[in-house]
Amino acid sequence: MSASSGTAAQDTTQEVNFDGLVGTTHNYAGLAQGNIASSRHEGLISNPREAALQGLAKMKALHDAGYAQGVLPPQQRPDIEALRRLGFVGNAERVLTQAAHEAPQILRAVCSASSMWTANAATITPSTDAADGRVHFTPANLQSSYHRSLEPETTGRILQAIFANEHYFAHHQALPTTPVFSDEGAANHTRLCGRYGAPGMHLYAYGRRAFGGGPAPQRYPARQTLEASQAVARQHGVDNGQLVFAQQHPEAIDAGVFHNDVIAVGNGPVLLYHERAFLDEEGTIDALRDKLATVSGEPLIPVRVPEEAVSLEDAVSTYLFNSQLLSNPDGNMTLVVPGECQENESVWHALHSLLLDGPNPIGEVVVRDVKQSMRNGGGPACLRLRVVLNEAERDALSGRVLLDDALYEELVAWVNRHYRDRLALEDLGDPLLLRESLTALDELTGIMRLGALYPFQRG
Repeated sequence: MSASSGTAAQDTTQEVNFDGLVGTTHNYAGLAQGNIASSRHEGLISNPREAALQGLAKMKALHDAGYAQGVLPPQQRPDIEALRRLGFVGNAERVLTQAAHEAPQILRAVCSASSMWTANAATITPSTDAADGRVHFTPANLQSSYHRSLEPETTGRILQAIFANEHYFAHHQALPTTPVFSDEGAANHTRLCGRYGAPGMHLYAYGRRAFGGGPAPQRYPARQTLEASQAVARQHGVDNGQLVFAQQHPEAIDAGVFHNDVIAVGNGPVLLYHERAFLDEEGTIDALRDKLATVSGEPLIPVRVPEEAVSLEDAVSTYLFNSQLLSNPDGNMTLVVPGECQENESVWHALHSLLLDGPNPIGEVVVRDVKQSMRNGGGPACLRLRVVLNEAERDALSGRVLLDDALYEELVAWVNRHYRDRLALEDLGDPLLLRESLTALDELTGIMRLGALYPFQRG
Protein backbone atom coordinates (compact mmCIF):
# COMPACT_ATOMS: atom_id res chain seq x y z
CA MET A 1 0.00 0.00 0.00
CA SER A 2 1.09 3.55 -0.53
CA ALA A 3 2.50 5.22 2.54
CA SER A 4 4.40 8.38 3.30
CA SER A 5 7.88 9.01 2.10
CA GLY A 6 10.38 8.19 4.81
CA THR A 7 11.89 5.09 6.31
CA ALA A 8 9.92 4.49 9.51
CA ALA A 9 8.56 1.04 8.71
CA GLN A 10 6.51 0.93 11.87
CA ASP A 11 4.55 4.03 10.88
CA THR A 12 1.25 2.88 9.36
CA THR A 13 -0.12 6.40 8.95
CA GLN A 14 -1.55 7.07 5.50
CA GLU A 15 -3.11 9.90 3.59
CA VAL A 16 -6.59 8.76 2.56
CA ASN A 17 -8.14 10.58 -0.37
CA PHE A 18 -11.92 10.79 0.15
CA ASP A 19 -13.45 11.54 -3.26
CA GLY A 20 -16.97 12.90 -3.57
CA LEU A 21 -19.49 10.93 -5.55
CA VAL A 22 -20.98 13.08 -8.30
CA GLY A 23 -24.69 13.71 -7.66
CA THR A 24 -27.61 12.91 -9.91
CA THR A 25 -28.22 16.59 -10.79
CA HIS A 26 -24.74 17.31 -12.19
CA ASN A 27 -25.32 20.21 -14.59
CA TYR A 28 -23.69 23.23 -16.21
CA ALA A 29 -25.44 26.21 -14.71
CA GLY A 30 -22.39 28.52 -14.62
CA LEU A 31 -22.94 29.47 -11.00
CA ALA A 32 -19.37 30.09 -9.83
CA GLN A 33 -18.12 33.65 -10.32
CA GLY A 34 -14.39 33.66 -11.02
CA ASN A 35 -14.43 30.05 -12.19
CA ILE A 36 -13.74 30.52 -15.90
CA ALA A 37 -14.51 26.94 -16.92
CA SER A 38 -17.85 27.07 -15.14
CA SER A 39 -18.82 30.27 -16.95
CA ARG A 40 -17.52 29.09 -20.31
CA HIS A 41 -19.63 25.93 -20.30
CA GLU A 42 -22.85 27.43 -18.93
CA GLY A 43 -25.91 25.97 -20.60
CA LEU A 44 -24.28 22.86 -22.02
CA ILE A 45 -26.06 19.54 -21.67
CA SER A 46 -24.36 17.45 -18.99
CA ASN A 47 -24.05 13.71 -18.55
CA PRO A 48 -24.44 12.90 -14.83
CA ARG A 49 -23.89 9.19 -15.40
CA GLU A 50 -20.63 9.75 -17.23
CA ALA A 51 -19.50 12.24 -14.60
CA ALA A 52 -20.12 9.82 -11.74
CA LEU A 53 -18.45 6.95 -13.59
CA GLN A 54 -15.42 9.10 -14.43
CA GLY A 55 -15.05 9.97 -10.77
CA LEU A 56 -15.37 6.35 -9.72
CA ALA A 57 -12.87 5.26 -12.37
CA LYS A 58 -10.31 7.69 -10.96
CA MET A 59 -10.92 6.35 -7.44
CA LYS A 60 -10.58 2.76 -8.62
CA ALA A 61 -7.37 3.45 -10.53
CA LEU A 62 -5.75 4.96 -7.45
CA HIS A 63 -7.02 2.13 -5.24
CA ASP A 64 -5.61 -0.42 -7.68
CA ALA A 65 -2.26 1.42 -7.62
CA GLY A 66 -2.12 0.94 -3.85
CA TYR A 67 -3.30 4.29 -2.54
CA ALA A 68 -5.80 4.51 0.30
CA GLN A 69 -9.07 5.68 -1.24
CA GLY A 70 -12.31 6.70 0.45
CA VAL A 71 -15.74 7.76 -0.80
CA LEU A 72 -18.02 10.57 0.34
CA PRO A 73 -21.74 10.66 -0.60
CA PRO A 74 -23.24 13.65 -2.41
CA GLN A 75 -25.72 16.19 -1.05
CA GLN A 76 -29.49 15.93 -1.38
CA ARG A 77 -30.45 17.78 -4.55
CA PRO A 78 -32.73 19.45 -5.47
CA ASP A 79 -32.69 21.10 -2.03
CA ILE A 80 -36.43 21.53 -1.48
CA GLU A 81 -36.02 22.88 2.05
CA ALA A 82 -33.83 25.68 0.71
CA LEU A 83 -36.66 26.64 -1.65
CA ARG A 84 -39.18 26.59 1.20
CA ARG A 85 -36.96 28.96 3.17
CA LEU A 86 -37.27 31.34 0.22
CA GLY A 87 -41.06 31.34 0.33
CA PHE A 88 -42.06 28.53 -2.02
CA VAL A 89 -44.88 26.50 -0.47
CA GLY A 90 -46.64 23.21 -0.92
CA ASN A 91 -45.48 19.65 -1.35
CA ALA A 92 -42.05 18.97 -2.85
CA GLU A 93 -43.26 18.68 -6.43
CA ARG A 94 -45.30 21.88 -6.24
CA VAL A 95 -42.33 23.76 -4.72
CA LEU A 96 -40.08 22.50 -7.49
CA THR A 97 -42.54 23.41 -10.25
CA GLN A 98 -43.15 26.88 -8.79
CA ALA A 99 -39.41 27.58 -8.54
CA ALA A 100 -38.85 26.43 -12.12
CA HIS A 101 -41.52 28.85 -13.33
CA GLU A 102 -40.79 31.87 -11.11
CA ALA A 103 -37.10 31.66 -10.24
CA PRO A 104 -35.10 29.40 -12.58
CA GLN A 105 -31.76 30.83 -11.41
CA ILE A 106 -32.55 29.91 -7.81
CA LEU A 107 -33.63 26.46 -8.93
CA ARG A 108 -30.29 25.98 -10.65
CA ALA A 109 -28.53 26.87 -7.41
CA VAL A 110 -30.47 24.40 -5.27
CA CYS A 111 -29.78 21.66 -7.87
CA SER A 112 -26.03 22.22 -7.95
CA ALA A 113 -23.89 19.08 -7.66
CA SER A 114 -20.90 21.12 -6.48
CA SER A 115 -20.38 18.95 -3.40
CA MET A 116 -18.54 16.60 -5.78
CA TRP A 117 -15.53 18.88 -5.21
CA THR A 118 -14.77 17.69 -1.72
CA ALA A 119 -11.54 19.69 -1.52
CA ASN A 120 -13.92 22.47 -0.46
CA ALA A 121 -15.87 20.36 2.03
CA ALA A 122 -13.72 21.01 5.09
CA THR A 123 -10.27 21.64 6.50
CA ILE A 124 -8.60 18.70 8.25
CA THR A 125 -5.78 18.60 10.79
CA PRO A 126 -4.24 15.18 11.53
CA SER A 127 -3.92 14.01 15.11
CA THR A 128 -0.13 14.38 15.01
CA ASP A 129 -0.46 18.16 14.65
CA ALA A 130 -3.45 18.84 16.93
CA ALA A 131 -2.99 19.82 20.56
CA ASP A 132 -5.41 17.15 21.84
CA GLY A 133 -4.10 14.33 19.64
CA ARG A 134 -7.33 13.92 17.64
CA VAL A 135 -8.14 14.44 13.95
CA HIS A 136 -9.98 17.77 13.62
CA PHE A 137 -12.64 18.70 11.04
CA THR A 138 -14.15 22.10 10.24
CA PRO A 139 -16.72 22.19 7.41
CA ALA A 140 -16.14 25.15 5.11
CA ASN A 141 -18.91 27.76 5.25
CA LEU A 142 -18.61 28.42 1.48
CA GLN A 143 -20.40 31.71 2.00
CA SER A 144 -19.01 33.24 -1.19
CA SER A 145 -21.75 31.67 -3.32
CA TYR A 146 -25.34 30.80 -2.55
CA HIS A 147 -25.31 27.37 -4.20
CA ARG A 148 -22.32 26.23 -2.14
CA SER A 149 -23.48 27.85 1.09
CA LEU A 150 -26.24 25.22 1.13
CA GLU A 151 -23.67 22.46 1.74
CA PRO A 152 -22.04 22.88 5.20
CA GLU A 153 -24.84 21.45 7.37
CA THR A 154 -25.06 18.20 5.42
CA THR A 155 -21.27 18.09 5.03
CA GLY A 156 -20.90 18.26 8.80
CA ARG A 157 -23.50 15.51 9.22
CA ILE A 158 -21.68 13.27 6.73
CA LEU A 159 -18.29 13.82 8.35
CA GLN A 160 -19.69 13.17 11.82
CA ALA A 161 -21.34 9.97 10.61
CA ILE A 162 -18.10 8.62 9.14
CA PHE A 163 -15.65 9.98 11.72
CA ALA A 164 -17.94 9.32 14.67
CA ASN A 165 -15.60 8.03 17.39
CA GLU A 166 -14.98 10.97 19.73
CA HIS A 167 -11.83 9.35 21.09
CA TYR A 168 -10.17 9.86 17.71
CA PHE A 169 -12.12 12.62 15.96
CA ALA A 170 -13.15 16.19 16.85
CA HIS A 171 -15.74 18.16 14.86
CA HIS A 172 -16.21 21.93 14.80
CA GLN A 173 -18.99 24.09 13.48
CA ALA A 174 -18.41 25.97 10.26
CA LEU A 175 -17.15 29.51 10.78
CA PRO A 176 -19.72 32.33 10.96
CA THR A 177 -21.37 32.90 7.58
CA THR A 178 -20.02 36.35 6.91
CA PRO A 179 -17.49 37.80 4.42
CA VAL A 180 -15.08 38.33 7.32
CA PHE A 181 -14.69 34.57 7.76
CA SER A 182 -15.10 33.43 4.17
CA ASP A 183 -13.79 29.86 4.16
CA GLU A 184 -13.45 27.53 1.16
CA GLY A 185 -11.86 24.60 2.97
CA ALA A 186 -8.89 22.41 2.09
CA ALA A 187 -8.59 23.89 -1.41
CA ASN A 188 -6.64 26.67 0.32
CA HIS A 189 -4.71 24.49 2.77
CA THR A 190 -1.63 22.32 2.23
CA ARG A 191 0.17 20.17 4.80
CA LEU A 192 3.88 19.56 4.21
CA CYS A 193 5.81 16.91 6.13
CA GLY A 194 8.47 14.23 6.06
CA ARG A 195 6.42 11.22 7.10
CA TYR A 196 2.64 11.42 7.39
CA GLY A 197 2.79 10.19 10.98
CA ALA A 198 5.38 12.79 12.03
CA PRO A 199 4.68 16.46 12.76
CA GLY A 200 4.12 18.62 9.72
CA MET A 201 3.60 22.25 8.88
CA HIS A 202 0.51 23.88 7.45
CA LEU A 203 0.35 26.36 4.60
CA TYR A 204 -2.86 28.38 4.59
CA ALA A 205 -3.35 30.46 1.46
CA TYR A 206 -5.79 33.38 1.53
CA GLY A 207 -7.01 35.88 -1.02
CA ARG A 208 -7.68 38.92 1.13
CA ARG A 209 -7.62 40.33 4.63
CA ALA A 210 -11.01 41.20 6.08
CA PHE A 211 -9.34 43.70 8.41
CA GLY A 212 -6.40 45.88 7.57
CA GLY A 213 -6.75 46.15 3.81
CA GLY A 214 -3.87 45.33 1.49
CA PRO A 215 -3.71 44.16 -2.12
CA ALA A 216 -6.84 42.50 -3.48
CA PRO A 217 -8.03 41.22 -6.86
CA GLN A 218 -10.00 43.64 -9.01
CA ARG A 219 -11.92 41.37 -11.40
CA TYR A 220 -12.99 38.35 -9.36
CA PRO A 221 -13.69 37.95 -5.63
CA ALA A 222 -11.14 36.51 -3.23
CA ARG A 223 -12.96 33.64 -1.54
CA GLN A 224 -10.68 32.94 1.44
CA THR A 225 -9.82 35.43 4.16
CA LEU A 226 -6.76 35.43 6.39
CA GLU A 227 -9.08 35.68 9.37
CA ALA A 228 -10.89 32.47 8.39
CA SER A 229 -7.64 30.55 7.97
CA GLN A 230 -6.37 31.77 11.34
CA ALA A 231 -9.65 30.79 13.02
CA VAL A 232 -9.54 27.23 11.66
CA ALA A 233 -5.95 26.80 12.80
CA ARG A 234 -6.95 27.97 16.29
CA GLN A 235 -9.95 25.62 16.37
CA HIS A 236 -7.66 22.70 15.60
CA GLY A 237 -5.01 23.60 18.14
CA VAL A 238 -2.13 23.81 15.67
CA ASP A 239 1.06 25.30 17.12
CA ASN A 240 2.11 28.65 15.65
CA GLY A 241 5.48 27.15 14.81
CA GLN A 242 3.73 24.86 12.33
CA LEU A 243 1.82 27.59 10.49
CA VAL A 244 2.50 29.75 7.45
CA PHE A 245 -0.17 32.12 6.13
CA ALA A 246 0.49 33.31 2.58
CA GLN A 247 -1.55 35.58 0.34
CA GLN A 248 -2.48 34.45 -3.15
CA HIS A 249 -1.32 36.73 -5.91
CA PRO A 250 -4.28 39.00 -6.76
CA GLU A 251 -3.40 38.82 -10.45
CA ALA A 252 -3.71 35.03 -10.31
CA ILE A 253 -7.19 35.29 -8.80
CA ASP A 254 -8.17 37.73 -11.56
CA ALA A 255 -6.90 35.17 -14.08
CA GLY A 256 -9.29 32.56 -12.70
CA VAL A 257 -7.34 31.08 -9.79
CA PHE A 258 -10.30 31.08 -7.43
CA HIS A 259 -8.67 28.59 -5.03
CA ASN A 260 -5.01 28.05 -4.23
CA ASP A 261 -5.22 24.44 -5.42
CA VAL A 262 -5.66 25.78 -8.95
CA ILE A 263 -2.10 27.18 -8.82
CA ALA A 264 -0.19 25.03 -6.28
CA VAL A 265 -0.20 21.48 -4.91
CA GLY A 266 1.93 19.97 -2.16
CA ASN A 267 2.53 16.62 -0.54
CA GLY A 268 5.26 15.33 1.74
CA PRO A 269 8.12 17.85 1.49
CA VAL A 270 7.28 18.82 -2.13
CA LEU A 271 5.46 21.99 -3.17
CA LEU A 272 4.68 22.27 -6.88
CA TYR A 273 3.65 25.84 -7.64
CA HIS A 274 3.40 28.48 -10.35
CA GLU A 275 5.60 31.53 -9.91
CA ARG A 276 2.48 33.71 -9.63
CA ALA A 277 0.86 31.59 -6.92
CA PHE A 278 1.81 33.83 -3.99
CA LEU A 279 2.00 37.60 -3.64
CA ASP A 280 5.33 37.26 -1.81
CA GLU A 281 6.86 34.22 -3.47
CA GLU A 282 10.31 34.51 -1.90
CA GLY A 283 9.00 35.20 1.60
CA THR A 284 6.51 32.33 1.41
CA ILE A 285 9.08 29.78 0.24
CA ASP A 286 11.62 30.94 2.84
CA ALA A 287 9.05 30.65 5.65
CA LEU A 288 8.01 27.18 4.49
CA ARG A 289 11.62 26.06 4.22
CA ASP A 290 12.51 27.32 7.71
CA LYS A 291 9.44 25.97 9.47
CA LEU A 292 9.45 22.59 7.75
CA ALA A 293 13.10 22.09 8.70
CA THR A 294 12.37 23.08 12.30
CA VAL A 295 9.25 20.94 12.65
CA SER A 296 10.33 17.82 10.78
CA GLY A 297 14.00 18.13 9.97
CA GLU A 298 12.98 17.68 6.35
CA PRO A 299 14.23 20.03 3.61
CA LEU A 300 11.53 21.67 1.54
CA ILE A 301 11.55 20.66 -2.14
CA PRO A 302 9.99 23.57 -4.05
CA VAL A 303 9.19 22.83 -7.69
CA ARG A 304 8.69 26.18 -9.36
CA VAL A 305 6.99 26.50 -12.76
CA PRO A 306 7.85 29.87 -14.33
CA GLU A 307 5.33 31.82 -16.34
CA GLU A 308 7.51 31.62 -19.41
CA ALA A 309 6.97 27.84 -19.35
CA VAL A 310 3.26 27.81 -18.41
CA SER A 311 1.17 30.96 -18.59
CA LEU A 312 -1.49 31.69 -16.01
CA GLU A 313 -4.06 31.21 -18.77
CA ASP A 314 -2.75 27.71 -19.56
CA ALA A 315 -2.47 26.83 -15.88
CA VAL A 316 -6.15 27.67 -15.43
CA SER A 317 -7.42 26.08 -18.64
CA THR A 318 -5.58 22.77 -18.09
CA TYR A 319 -5.63 22.64 -14.28
CA LEU A 320 -2.02 21.49 -14.24
CA PHE A 321 -1.74 22.41 -10.56
CA ASN A 322 -5.15 21.00 -9.67
CA SER A 323 -3.58 17.56 -9.94
CA GLN A 324 -3.10 14.94 -7.26
CA LEU A 325 0.44 14.63 -5.98
CA LEU A 326 0.80 11.18 -4.41
CA SER A 327 3.64 9.76 -2.29
CA ASN A 328 4.99 6.30 -3.04
CA PRO A 329 6.80 3.89 -0.69
CA ASP A 330 10.10 4.33 -2.54
CA GLY A 331 10.11 8.08 -1.85
CA ASN A 332 9.13 9.01 -5.41
CA MET A 333 5.88 10.71 -6.32
CA THR A 334 3.12 10.33 -8.90
CA LEU A 335 1.24 13.30 -10.35
CA VAL A 336 -2.32 12.57 -11.53
CA VAL A 337 -3.28 15.19 -14.12
CA PRO A 338 -6.47 15.81 -16.12
CA GLY A 339 -6.47 14.92 -19.80
CA GLU A 340 -6.47 18.62 -20.71
CA CYS A 341 -2.78 18.78 -19.69
CA GLN A 342 -1.86 16.27 -22.38
CA GLU A 343 -3.78 18.27 -24.97
CA ASN A 344 -1.84 21.49 -24.29
CA GLU A 345 1.62 21.44 -25.91
CA SER A 346 3.34 23.88 -23.55
CA VAL A 347 1.90 22.27 -20.41
CA TRP A 348 2.76 18.75 -21.59
CA HIS A 349 6.30 19.91 -22.41
CA ALA A 350 6.66 21.54 -18.97
CA LEU A 351 5.48 18.36 -17.26
CA HIS A 352 8.33 16.46 -18.85
CA SER A 353 11.09 19.05 -18.92
CA LEU A 354 10.52 20.68 -15.52
CA LEU A 355 9.00 17.85 -13.50
CA LEU A 356 9.90 14.41 -14.82
CA ASP A 357 13.39 15.49 -15.88
CA GLY A 358 13.91 17.90 -12.99
CA PRO A 359 15.66 17.51 -9.61
CA ASN A 360 12.58 16.46 -7.62
CA PRO A 361 10.84 13.23 -6.54
CA ILE A 362 8.06 13.45 -9.17
CA GLY A 363 8.81 10.38 -11.27
CA GLU A 364 5.51 9.60 -12.95
CA VAL A 365 2.64 11.48 -14.57
CA VAL A 366 -0.71 9.69 -14.91
CA VAL A 367 -3.47 11.14 -17.08
CA ARG A 368 -7.12 10.71 -16.03
CA ASP A 369 -10.26 11.73 -17.92
CA VAL A 370 -12.49 13.88 -15.69
CA LYS A 371 -13.94 16.08 -18.45
CA GLN A 372 -17.44 16.25 -16.95
CA SER A 373 -15.93 17.77 -13.81
CA MET A 374 -13.41 19.93 -15.68
CA ARG A 375 -16.16 21.69 -17.64
CA ASN A 376 -17.45 23.00 -14.34
CA GLY A 377 -13.96 23.97 -13.15
CA GLY A 378 -12.90 20.98 -11.05
CA GLY A 379 -9.84 18.82 -11.70
CA PRO A 380 -8.53 15.68 -9.96
CA ALA A 381 -7.51 17.59 -6.82
CA CYS A 382 -10.91 19.27 -6.48
CA LEU A 383 -12.56 15.87 -6.32
CA ARG A 384 -10.82 14.70 -3.15
CA LEU A 385 -10.56 15.57 0.54
CA ARG A 386 -7.25 14.50 2.05
CA VAL A 387 -7.41 12.95 5.53
CA VAL A 388 -4.25 11.69 7.24
CA LEU A 389 -5.12 8.72 9.47
CA ASN A 390 -3.13 6.22 11.48
CA GLU A 391 -4.15 2.58 11.65
CA ALA A 392 -6.29 2.96 14.78
CA GLU A 393 -8.10 5.94 13.26
CA ARG A 394 -8.79 4.04 10.05
CA ASP A 395 -10.15 1.14 12.08
CA ALA A 396 -12.45 3.58 13.90
CA LEU A 397 -14.19 4.76 10.72
CA SER A 398 -17.92 4.15 10.57
CA GLY A 399 -19.82 2.96 7.52
CA ARG A 400 -18.51 1.41 4.36
CA VAL A 401 -16.43 4.25 3.00
CA LEU A 402 -13.01 2.81 2.10
CA LEU A 403 -13.05 1.72 -1.51
CA ASP A 404 -12.49 -1.91 -2.38
CA ASP A 405 -13.41 -3.96 -5.44
CA ALA A 406 -16.82 -4.94 -4.09
CA LEU A 407 -17.84 -1.41 -3.13
CA TYR A 408 -16.65 -0.10 -6.48
CA GLU A 409 -18.74 -2.61 -8.39
CA GLU A 410 -21.81 -1.82 -6.28
CA LEU A 411 -21.40 1.91 -6.78
CA VAL A 412 -20.96 1.55 -10.55
CA ALA A 413 -24.12 -0.55 -10.70
CA TRP A 414 -25.92 2.02 -8.52
CA VAL A 415 -24.93 4.84 -10.87
CA ASN A 416 -26.05 2.90 -13.92
CA ARG A 417 -29.43 2.22 -12.29
CA HIS A 418 -30.24 5.74 -11.18
CA TYR A 419 -28.34 8.36 -13.22
CA ARG A 420 -29.44 10.02 -16.42
CA ASP A 421 -27.04 10.25 -19.34
CA ARG A 422 -28.39 13.63 -20.42
CA LEU A 423 -29.43 16.63 -18.33
CA ALA A 424 -30.33 20.06 -19.67
CA LEU A 425 -30.99 23.05 -17.42
CA GLU A 426 -34.71 22.93 -18.19
CA ASP A 427 -34.80 19.36 -16.85
CA LEU A 428 -34.00 20.55 -13.31
CA GLY A 429 -37.67 21.37 -12.68
CA ASP A 430 -38.80 17.86 -13.62
CA PRO A 431 -40.53 16.25 -10.58
CA LEU A 432 -39.40 12.87 -11.88
CA LEU A 433 -35.76 13.95 -11.46
CA LEU A 434 -36.51 14.76 -7.83
CA ARG A 435 -37.99 11.31 -7.25
CA GLU A 436 -35.08 9.64 -9.04
CA SER A 437 -32.59 11.54 -6.90
CA LEU A 438 -34.22 10.70 -3.56
CA THR A 439 -34.57 7.05 -4.52
CA ALA A 440 -30.87 6.93 -5.44
CA LEU A 441 -29.72 8.58 -2.20
CA ASP A 442 -31.89 6.33 -0.07
CA GLU A 443 -30.29 3.30 -1.68
CA LEU A 444 -26.80 4.80 -1.41
CA THR A 445 -26.93 5.27 2.36
CA GLY A 446 -27.81 1.59 2.59
CA ILE A 447 -24.88 0.57 0.39
CA MET A 448 -22.49 2.73 2.41
CA ARG A 449 -24.11 1.85 5.79
CA LEU A 450 -24.33 5.47 6.89
CA GLY A 451 -27.87 5.67 8.23
CA ALA A 452 -30.24 8.60 7.76
CA LEU A 453 -27.97 11.34 6.41
CA TYR A 454 -30.45 13.37 4.41
CA PRO A 455 -33.39 15.60 5.42
CA PHE A 456 -35.92 13.45 3.56
CA GLN A 457 -34.74 10.42 5.56
CA ARG A 458 -34.94 12.23 8.88
CA GLY A 459 -38.65 12.93 8.92
